[in-house]
Amino acid sequence: MTLDQGLAFGLMGVTIGFFVWGRFAYDAVALAALLAGVLIGVVPADKAFEGFSDDVVVIVAAALVISQAVAKSGAVETFMRPVTPRLQTAAIQVPVLAAVTMLLSMFTKNVGALAIMMPVALQMSRRTGTPVAALLMPMATAAMVGGVVTLVGTAPNIIMSRVREELTGAPFRMFDYMPVGLGVCAMTLLYLTVGWRLLPGKRKGASSIEAAFNIGHYTLEARVLEGSKAVGMTVAEVQALSEGEVQISAILPGRGEEHPPADGGGLAAVVEDASPGVPDLEHRLASGEGLMLRGEAAELEQLVAAAGLTLAGEGPAADDPGTDDDDLRVVEGVVTGESPLVGRTPAALTLRSRHGLSLLAVSRRGKEQLRDRIAQMRLRTGDVVLLRGLTATVPDKLGELRILPLAERAVALGRGKRSWIPFAVLAAAMLLVAVGVLKVATAFFGAVIALLMLRVMTTREAYDSIDWPVVVLLAALIPVSGAIQDTGGTDLLAGWLTAAVSGLPSMVSLGVTMLLAMAVTPFLNNAATVLVMGPIAATLAKQLGLNSDPFLMAVALGAASDFLTPIGHQCNTLVMGPAGYRFGDYTRLGLPLSILVLLAGVPLIAFFWPLAPH
Repeated sequence: MTLDQGLAFGLMGVTIGFFVWGRFAYDAVALAALLAGVLIGVVPADKAFEGFSDDVVVIVAAALVISQAVAKSGAVETFMRPVTPRLQTAAIQVPVLAAVTMLLSMFTKNVGALAIMMPVALQMSRRTGTPVAALLMPMATAAMVGGVVTLVGTAPNIIMSRVREELTGAPFRMFDYMPVGLGVCAMTLLYLTVGWRLLPGKRKGASSIEAAFNIGHYTLEARVLEGSKAVGMTVAEVQALSEGEVQISAILPGRGEEHPPADGGGLAAVVEDASPGVPDLEHRLASGEGLMLRGEAAELEQLVAAAGLTLAGEGPAADDPGTDDDDLRVVEGVVTGESPLVGRTPAALTLRSRHGLSLLAVSRRGKEQLRDRIAQMRLRTGDVVLLRGLTATVPDKLGELRILPLAERAVALGRGKRSWIPFAVLAAAMLLVAVGVLKVATAFFGAVIALLMLRVMTTREAYDSIDWPVVVLLAALIPVSGAIQDTGGTDLLAGWLTAAVSGLPSMVSLGVTMLLAMAVTPFLNNAATVLVMGPIAATLAKQLGLNSDPFLMAVALGAASDFLTPIGHQCNTLVMGPAGYRFGDYTRLGLPLSILVLLAGVPLIAFFWPLAPH
């Protein structure tokens, strides 16, 4: 082993160690590894940033934008609406939900496909009594497996195509993965049809989106206006209208004249003393006073109507004074960590004047009593908010604000008659690639431009739909992983593997390659697995005198088959809380499936991609 090889191996070993440790973000570790590689001399300085212009980075970013447009089209909800009432038993529900999720994930980001289908499964569980634990993990598994069918279905396939192009001069084409992928999908569906019975049947999970996201009591701000039934009533009498289900947690003094806030936010602002006070149950309410109400959504709605209260921020957007109430809708969503709302107030964001949305109520986990005015309340990640805005613009605004809509509770994700456009654009791009007219990067970049020009999504939505940490991870790891190949380290590792499998049948060598990829992926990002193992697998095949394509396919399939832990893949993590899964539950379903993928994948690869060189 040369000094350069030792440095390259050491750099990659430390990088993998940080990945496994998980203390720092993947993208930060990759950037640090890139800098270290340049400093120790294994990554040439003039090639350090070539990864950012690599086709694979463009393809991954464009695929994320297109998948978001497809996911927001509403076509899936439209398709499932007449189907779901006919699915009454788990034996039918599991394969149907898994099949639809699998199909959707062939063309969209697998986490996005799962997020679209989760509300459908939760509604179905509540309606039919099927344990939600029997539905969600099979759907997560189907989302992961569905991505292996097409070039753009999952990141490992895209990256492996680039690895092949570097090694042989020709990339994998759009549907080269399909024969093996469809076979694995069919086997997985058959397994899930019976395998769901391995999951805990009595484990209590969420029966609705509300339960899945642990929505507690809402805090709502309302005003007592002249003519309201609440004028002259005591706090105790108003609370009695809801039979004690709604609590008045604070009274906002109404001395002084009320004016719209200067920022155009549309929420009530009181000129004098706006600090909330602890309510006295015998206090008689006066016109102009504000109330902070706490309770469940249905009870809050009933109390507001019974007492004749007016919600703070109620009414059409400031730039549409003539808007009819029929054009408005109230929607519910979860504030994500990327939302500009986190740590800021609606007033500071001028939420209404800039986005046309009024914040009506907030639900926060825990027992904290929210007493601030809605306009002055600093929002946190995980807060569930009730927003009011124009029906036509609410979906776009939720996307801009990075608020995850809770589709079960009357949030329409679709875009009406334009829902077909993302599918048409995606189909056109895939067709142009399939017939060889355009390269994948060019076709998918053009598809993004088409979506923007056709106003299917805004530029901001396009930027927001890109998983930037993944893009940075890829761009940084491409030259780092290349250092092992450039220093001859790939040949060295392949030589060790060759010695280990020498004398064994070629099918066994192929299986060992896939098994290694499956074993390391739970501890690494699957993109890192492909970048590191792809060249090693190709060199191993060469030293064994075999065709490299089946070995590259084995690595790609192994990296995409991460079924064993809740932390290895986002799909597994997403369903853990709502279904009430424990760590070991993933092994119960995932270990047999991993073995089946290995047993079925190896012969499928060998059949469609002969091991013997041409």
